[in-house]
Amino acid sequence: MGCASYLIYRNLQALIKHFWFRSNLAPRMQILYFLSISILRLTYQLAAWFHPKAKLFVNGRSKIFTKLQEAFARNTHPVIWVHCASLGEFEQGRPVIERIRKEFPGYKILLTFFSPSGFEVRKNYTGADYIFYLPWDSRSNARRFLEITNPSLAIFVKYEFWYYYTAALKQRSVPTLSVSSIFRNDQSFFQWYGGFFRGILKRFDHFFVQNQQSAELLKSIGIMQVTPAGDTRFDRVYAITAQNTIIDVAERFKGTDRVFVIGSLWPEDLEVVVPFINEHKKSLKFIVAPHEITESILKGIEESVEATCIRFSQAKDAADNASVLIIDNIGMLSALYRYGEFAYVGGAFGKGLHNILEAACYGVPVFFGNKSYEKFKEATELIMRGGAFAVSGYSELESNYELMVSRPENFLLACEVTKAYVQENLGATEKIMSYCRNLLAK
Repeated sequence: MGCASYLIYRNLQALIKHFWFRSNLAPRMQILYFLSISILRLTYQLAAWFHPKAKLFVNGRSKIFTKLQEAFARNTHPVIWVHCASLGEFEQGRPVIERIRKEFPGYKILLTFFSPSGFEVRKNYTGADYIFYLPWDSRSNARRFLEITNPSLAIFVKYEFWYYYTAALKQRSVPTLSVSSIFRNDQSFFQWYGGFFRGILKRFDHFFVQNQQSAELLKSIGIMQVTPAGDTRFDRVYAITAQNTIIDVAERFKGTDRVFVIGSLWPEDLEVVVPFINEHKKSLKFIVAPHEITESILKGIEESVEATCIRFSQAKDAADNASVLIIDNIGMLSALYRYGEFAYVGGAFGKGLHNILEAACYGVPVFFGNKSYEKFKEATELIMRGGAFAVSGYSELESNYELMVSRPENFLLACEVTKAYVQENLGATEKIMSYCRNLLAK
């Protein structure tokens, strides 16, 4: 489903480009924003009739305020609210959540998601006390939500900038932070028509941005409460490697063989990786984790690959005899990269590259598509350093892989680069926590 606030901004941007408002822009912008929310809400309700993910989205918000009231009825502790759009943003917010949990045990943590791909996977996450879908952004919903939950601090992860929620938080004088946010100069906030959007940003008490460019962009529109902290995902992936999680099926599948891990596989990636698997099925083993786990996708992989496949759920001892291990569950991928000597991360031939840091932290060369990756700075920086490779198709994946195999020094350099890159970018969580400590101490 993606990030709704981003979709709303794009819809508003299109509308504004067609209408030049000469005066009194703010009231009209509020109307457009309200209409965008209403249209998006209706779209989900209609899609729920035939799209399983949209159905989860709609049903998850059914009687949401009754559920919130029941959950918070007997709470006597102060609350810290952390909001994430989806699963990727949750992984960015997770290091902060877990540090708050450890350092401030007297606070309850409320975790909200916009998307089912976040909520449904992490609804049983033990690091938060309350986990809910975020009600739609409206004046009445925002007011009611805050009256029930009464947060002492609100933390929004990366791209979440809601008009009514930020207004209600400001009105109640609740400190509001944006963490791991990243900005580009083509975004609406920095355009001639972006006053409405800039107004939302100015309600935040502090921004912890991923890079200096984002900090400079915010300062260019008068937002000075900014710290270039880096990306908390580095802290998260490093923590995963430190856990040294052993997955028995993957351990047995790997044995003493070289493994190529293919993570977050989208249909668009298949025409690149399937010929590669078929070409190297005798010299490599493959762990394949699709982005979406549906029977049609799993069967599609099995039917297109000319090698013995086994699904994780059916593996057990049979994994010893397979060349391709297909992961038919969600939430395991970040730990599976440790079994690979090489990694391919999907998404870049479609809507956008998935998290390559999960693979890079294990010190392996990372491959991905060459179309939708440039807005991810870790991808561009690792390409420049020689640890990652954007490929246009099968032939380029093959040629880059052969350079690694034929010249071991290239392989070792790529391994050193990726691991060092993660280690030198650690520390964003501590910068955020230093601010939170001072804030909560008051």
